[in-house]
Amino acid sequence: MNVIVNGKDRPTTDGQSVRALLDELKLTPDRVAIELNRRLLRTEKYDTALKEGDELEIVTFVGGG
Repeated sequence: MNVIVNGKDRPTTDGQSVRALLDELKLTPDRVAIELNRRLLRTEKYDTALKEGDELEIVTFVGGG
């Protein structure tokens, strides 16, 4: 199965959750904002199973001063 992450095709396993994808990408769930199919995804929904063709935009938070 393929999903699109930040504009690029990415193969995933069937039924993989958003949280599992974050683990695979080595991203910390509380340091990202995720849009799934053009809708903001709340942290409590990160266990949502991905479907073929889903589009995700993942933005990481960076601190600085």
